Formats: sequence, C-alpha cells, structure tokens
Amino acid sequence: MGRLISFFNKIMQRYLPDPFLFVVILTFIVLVLGLIFTDSSVMNMVQYWGDGFWSLLAFSMQMVLVLVTGYVLASSPVFKKGLGALASTAKSPAHAIIIVTVVSIIASWINWGFGLVIGALFAKELAKKVKNVDYRLLIASAYSGFIVWHGGFSGSIPLTIATEGHFSQDLIGIIPTSETIFAVFNVTIVLALFIILPILNRLMMPSKSETVTVDSAVLEEEAKPELSQSKTDTPADRLENSYIVSVLTAVMGIAFLVYYFVNNGFALNLNIVNFLFLFLGILFHGTPRRFLEAVLNAVKGASGIIIQFPFYAGIMGMMTASGLAAVMSEGFVNISNEFTFPFFTFISAGIVNFFVPSGGGQWAVQAPVMLDAANALGVSTAKTAMAVAWGDAWTNLIQPFWALPALAIAGLKAKDIMGFCTITLLVSGIFISLGLLFI
Repeated sequence: MGRLISFFNKIMQRYLPDPFLFVVILTFIVLVLGLIFTDSSVMNMVQYWGDGFWSLLAFSMQMVLVLVTGYVLASSPVFKKGLGALASTAKSPAHAIIIVTVVSIIASWINWGFGLVIGALFAKELAKKVKNVDYRLLIASAYSGFIVWHGGFSGSIPLTIATEGHFSQDLIGIIPTSETIFAVFNVTIVLALFIILPILNRLMMPSKSETVTVDSAVLEEEAKPELSQSKTDTPADRLENSYIVSVLTAVMGIAFLVYYFVNNGFALNLNIVNFLFLFLGILFHGTPRRFLEAVLNAVKGASGIIIQFPFYAGIMGMMTASGLAAVMSEGFVNISNEFTFPFFTFISAGIVNFFVPSGGGQWAVQAPVMLDAANALGVSTAKTAMAVAWGDAWTNLIQPFWALPALAIAGLKAKDIMGFCTITLLVSGIFISLGLLFI
C-alpha cells in the first residue's frame, strides 16, 4: 500500500495541473471530441460553449457561500470550541483519519453541502490537535466521505424522480425514495462504504519519513480573523460593535428556519444549509464588525470557484447541445445486457461526470438514453437512476470541481490529495459495482 500511495502521489504531483488549467484542458478535449463524434463544426462547439458559459451563475454563488459561510461559522469562538472538543477525542493519527472519515460520511449522507464543509473544517481542527498526522491524507479522508452524497438525503437524481412533474415522468412515472435512497441495494452500498472507507484511509497512512504535517500554529493563525476595535465612538461605530444588532438579525434568520423545518420536515438543501451557516455565524461572532472581518478572511479562498465554475458550465453546454454526452451513453448501452446494464450505466456516468460535474445536469443529459435502454432491456428504472447517481458521485473523488471548497478551506492544492483519492476511487468503484450488479 505504501508503494502504491507513493506512486500515485508522485504521478499527481508531477502531472496534475492547477484546477484552472485542468478545466481549460477539459474544455479543449470536449471541443475535439465533439468534432470527432458529432456533426458539430468548430463554430458550433464554440457557440455551445459560449451559450452555456454563464448557466451556472446561481450555483456558483451557492458554492461560494458554502465556502464563506462555513469558514465564518468555523472561525467563531463557539463553533471552534465545539469542533475542537470533538477533535480532542482523537488520540493518534490513525484515530484522526478514521474519525474524520466517519464524520464526513455521515454529514455528506445527510446533505452534500453540509458534508463538504464540515469534513474539511473538522480535518483542520484535528490537524491542530493531533501530532504527526499526515495533513494531505486527513483532508483527502474528509473529502472521501463525499462519495455517498448521491445515495443520501440530498441526492439530486432520486429526489428529482420522486417529485411530481419531473421531466421524465411520462416515461417512468413517480419513483418514491423507498425504491432508490432506501432500496436494499443502495443502503447496502452506503453501509459498505461506511465500513470500508475508514479502514482504507487508515491503511493509506504513509510512513513517518513520508508524512507531511502542518504546524498547528499556522492553522490557528489562518483561522483567526483580524479583529479590530474602532477607537472612535460614533453612532456608526457603536452599531458595528453592537451585540444587539447581531442577535436581532440572527433571531430573524432562526425564526425562518424554525418555520421552514416545521412545514417541510428535515429537508435540507443547499440554500437552507447556507442560510443556517450564515445566521449562526452572525450570532456566534457577536458583533457585525467581527462577523464582517471573518467574511473578509473567508472570501480570500473563493477565487477558484468564481473563475472555474463558468468554464465547467461551458463544457456542460458543449456536452449537451452537441449531443456528445448522449453519444457516450449510447456507446455503453450498445455493449450492455440485462445483467451488465447497471454496471455500464455506472461507468458511463462516471466518465460523463468529468465533463458535466452536476448531478441534476448529468441526469438531464443521460436520462433519455438510459431510461429508454432500461425499458427495452427490462431493467429497473429505479436502479438505473441510482447507477447514474453513483457514477456521478464516484468520479467526484478525482474531479477537482467539487474539491475546490474543501481545498480552499484546507489551504491545499488538488495535487496534494488526489493521489490518495485515486486509491479510494479504485477501491470504492469495486464495491459500488458489486452492489449494483448483485443486490
């Protein structure tokens, strides 16, 4: 295992470019593939790219807020004390790796945005408390739990097909979550990963000579907002340093959250998670001035999301408008039979996810092809949908798109964790495939 990890880490350090260059390279790859496998011209592909370029603006802002509100909440005295207390239960590097994986899996299964932020924040707290733990593996372990998100409560594909009026309702009707999220095959896969991932991450711990640690004092300095107190005593200054303003604002936000949960149950979505993080951050920082200075520190890590997400939207535009995603899916359908169809659906979704890293967007692209094929082969449409969902979640492990918020929180580059994530990808892919084929 040590030699394997060392090999993949060296490969990633040497050949994996910065995530921005990665998305630029993907852009040209998709353009060339569109020219080869579809009837599109160069100008057509450029047009599809430009038309789609700004289609993820709302989602990009949501992801920026995932990072900013999560960071602000974590830098508050109350939350830091809570995470620190939990981190203090880890007594060794091995224990730290296991506990951060477990926490990340549970949080991601509840809600993907929640898991993505909490995992990285908890990993940083563990790095401050536990000596000699490999910081790269700690963050990779936190990110590895993200793989279960599409099999959990916030899975966009199972929730879409369970909603009245979804775009494929005429073909498959309404499929309840009892046949997708809570189906035996899906629960079995989640439980298997819950057991396997902590063990696997523990086995990937490098030798002492190859362990990369981080100075806890550096992490403390990064997390500490540059708080300042105005020396003047103007009405504006008194407002900026007023606890009453923060409390009243937070109470209003919390009142809405209570109303929301009473009327909708524990139905988390990205907006609600951000809303929760935002108003708890306002409350826990005490004054508007301290809150805003924490926001200023948090925004520094959001540049990757702001710049790169429009490029991914452009790639999605080329994949969908040119029909390239459908061509890829049809290629796997043509080599499938009733038994192998869920497996090849999973693999095709994993490949498409490199270019369309959005669960809902990917389902819109692949559903027409995969559902028609499933009906023709007599395969369960619920399992077909979940095969696409698991394929989408699977290759997120080595797709920098989703790692950006976690990497920004951790202060690492994609190449620092992708060697470990490659091993997780290979091992988890085996167990997900077995679950889809035999259960």
